[in-house]
Amino acid sequence: MSIPVEHTDPINSQILAVSEDLVSGFQREPFQHISEKSGVELPVVLERIRAMLEGGVIRRVRQTMLATKLAHGALCAWKVDADKLDATFEWMFKEDPFSGHVVTRSTDRKISGSDYKLWTTLKVPQGESLEEHAKVLKRLTGAHEFILMPAKGIFALGVGHVRRKSMEPGAKSDEPAFMNTTTTVELTEQEWNVLLAMKEELTPDEVIANVWDARAEKAGVDLETFFKVAEALDEKKVIGRFSTFLEHVKPSATGQKVTRFNALFHWKVPEGRQQEAGGEVGRHDIMTHAYWREGGATFGGVNIMGVIHGTDKDRVHEHKAAIDAHLEKKGISVDYTNVFWGGRSEIKPSEISPTIYAEFHEKWKDSGLVL
Repeated sequence: MSIPVEHTDPINSQILAVSEDLVSGFQREPFQHISEKSGVELPVVLERIRAMLEGGVIRRVRQTMLATKLAHGALCAWKVDADKLDATFEWMFKEDPFSGHVVTRSTDRKISGSDYKLWTTLKVPQGESLEEHAKVLKRLTGAHEFILMPAKGIFALGVGHVRRKSMEPGAKSDEPAFMNTTTTVELTEQEWNVLLAMKEELTPDEVIANVWDARAEKAGVDLETFFKVAEALDEKKVIGRFSTFLEHVKPSATGQKVTRFNALFHWKVPEGRQQEAGGEVGRHDIMTHAYWREGGATFGGVNIMGVIHGTDKDRVHEHKAAIDAHLEKKGISVDYTNVFWGGRSEIKPSEISPTIYAEFHEKWKDSGLVL
């Protein structure tokens, strides 16, 4: 009998409701943690996650890093010729290790900023310049303009599609979301070795109970040292979550899609109230991402941004309406708001290695327009 791999299978849903974004920080036994929280026996957890990964329902399993603590990062909006949009998308995704999320976006009405059709997340190693890297990408792709929007604060960061499917508009935590800062942290050579070994995606063969044994060997340390260094990194707030990332854009082999709509919400709130407003937006359970980012005049002075995913467009609007109403109830006026809808989307972990950064710029330093 074949092992069910669809995310809608009851046992798989039970596992994914935990494994997508509820395994926070570093865990010595992450799959055991998933087993305990989901109520599914460990051998079944391992079997199902391995099968979903091999079947393409899960696109990657990995320990995430809070890269905002390890590198300089920003959301970047690009103005690109319509006939070069697909080619620029492909190049950013395939050729630039430092561009993570690559998404085309559109608006329901023509507004300031709606001609910025390509959006990426961009990170560069500590000490390097986001502006200079973006200029190189602009030269190589022929993009007309770019706008960098670094995060000043992070209020929500976790994509749990399965558990969010049944959330009601307005569902929120009892308290406002805490704002994490983006101040970078310096690491020792050993910490970098452990971090870089830890963060690589797991192969299906590595979906085992003793998941970190081989990674400790790769880092050149014994297992207990690996654990202690990893836990020290966790205390420094550079460790994100251990996660099984669903393929949420492309349909599965049987045609099922995890989600259909990816909505980037924009709000402009009064100056000085960004942290308060971000906390009120981020406390809503439906938010997978919520940030304080300054969009500038091109984007109507927006300063709070957030993302939700859904399978029904009207339902997405209902979630936003509930958040808007909550802000009004809290006495936070919204001077401008809009929705940028996601279209084509590809996601890969952003590289943060200084060595790979140097290699990239050496490779492309003498190249002109490549598209």
